[in-house]
Amino acid sequence: MANPVILTVDDDPVVSRAVARDVRRRYGDRYRVLRASSGPEALDALREVKLRGEQVALLLADHRMPEMTGVEFLEAAMDIFPAARRVLLTAYADTDAAIEAINVVDLDHYLLKPWHPPEEKLYPVVDGLLEAWAATPDAASAEIRVVGHRWSAPSFKVRDFLARNLVPYRWLLSDDPEGVRLLDAAGATEADVPLVVTPEGKALIAPSEAELAALAGLTVVPASDFYDLVVIGGGPAGLGSAVYGASEGLRTVLVERRATGGQAGQSSRIENYLGFPDGVSGAQLTDRARRQAVKFGAELLSAREVVGLSEAGGARLLRFGDGSEIAAHTVVLATGVSYRVLDAPGLADLTGRGVFYGAAATEAPSCVEQDVYIVGGANSAGQAAVHFSRYASRVHLLIRGADLTASMSRYLIDQLERIDSITVHPHTAVVGGAGDGHLERLSLCDTRTGEARSVDASWLFIFIGAEPRTDWLDGVLVRDERGFIVTGPDLLAGGRRPAGWSLSRDPYHLETSVPGVFAAGDVRAESVKRVASAVGEGAMAVSLVHRYLEAQ
Repeated sequence: MANPVILTVDDDPVVSRAVARDVRRRYGDRYRVLRASSGPEALDALREVKLRGEQVALLLADHRMPEMTGVEFLEAAMDIFPAARRVLLTAYADTDAAIEAINVVDLDHYLLKPWHPPEEKLYPVVDGLLEAWAATPDAASAEIRVVGHRWSAPSFKVRDFLARNLVPYRWLLSDDPEGVRLLDAAGATEADVPLVVTPEGKALIAPSEAELAALAGLTVVPASDFYDLVVIGGGPAGLGSAVYGASEGLRTVLVERRATGGQAGQSSRIENYLGFPDGVSGAQLTDRARRQAVKFGAELLSAREVVGLSEAGGARLLRFGDGSEIAAHTVVLATGVSYRVLDAPGLADLTGRGVFYGAAATEAPSCVEQDVYIVGGANSAGQAAVHFSRYASRVHLLIRGADLTASMSRYLIDQLERIDSITVHPHTAVVGGAGDGHLERLSLCDTRTGEARSVDASWLFIFIGAEPRTDWLDGVLVRDERGFIVTGPDLLAGGRRPAGWSLSRDPYHLETSVPGVFAAGDVRAESVKRVASAVGEGAMAVSLVHRYLEAQ
């Protein structure tokens, strides 16, 4: 296979030759360096590369070009090579445009010109981006094709699983000519979708998430049966524990039921996370944290659900849904929370067919020039509204309260107010949904007067409530009335330790009612529901794990 491509775009011949020369000098033995003098010329080159079945690893585009700006080029290039890393070359005066590009094209980096010496200002940036690109699944040599129906809930689940695990795939409608050919070749019909076809030509009809994970090269079987630390849940808290546990020498495995990142991984833009002044997408943050955990030696298991926890002397046993087990000295529970189900007539039957929980980023391009309805008044709903406003003709944010000030960060409220296509509807609740095969209508109610009205709608995204997935721990750990795990001093009632506590000391701060089992992040009772605090608790849990192990 041909070397992956690095493409540079600049209308200034001197600058174009200089950047291509510097890039070729360091990377020319592993990458094919191409250069173009305009955005349209670069897009033509990308299409040729695509037709040849080759890959593009990195795009470096100058911002100020007469025919097409660098941002416009990168936005168009995303449709051809979405996995390619994107860098904008700017002058100091263009830094505002570069910052805006972070939101528009999910820019990975911007470089101020001149970048000399390249050893200090260019190569470290490019090294990191190429390393990140190489760590993602190989889009050209391992392309997965998914054939499904637009309003098929099982088809959506397959696409969502692949997208959230950053697995490249090609989506084909079941009535497209190529989709029809693949269905015929697999001996399947439109009623059998989703059909997943591997690069080797193996066809799977309606595969399970475990089958998809194995197909995509994700790890589903633990390498050992005993670890120092098992982390359950791959959100910010779990990834934080995995990074710190593995980096400090603990044999660490992270077990994730669906996809790393949790709710934060679905966020289109997190703008109040320390160290990212220009914001970072949940997918980017998740990808970096996952690669960091693996770099330190953590093992990541995907599509594995833990259904049981028990004590066996000094060990903690974890039982998977298939009956298999692993054991560890310590456990960190970081299972996070789920969005609460909106209990309104008609919505349950339309879930995955116009009604979605969370951002469902795979659906955004399908919302072009349509109305989108979002339920929820917290940051996740606001971030989704901003994201969908780039596609939809109008975004309707439905909230029960009078305004957003009690539940949403100020910076996000200000951002919503600046976007003309977003309308906030206070005192509004969804009381029903209907449609033939997919969502077509919503019933909305004024919570003050009880007056109901019907609106045409094909898209509803729900961000309400926070329910912990802890039913499997019933009778094992102390939980509060809402199911959140109680830890540390909160376990002491009248100075007495929890029932069954076997140690002579009080529980550590994040320790549960079972010694050696800790909870971190949103699943913990009275935790602060923010990404930064979840990461901090994940790291803190590991320091307490060390203290626990030293005392054994």
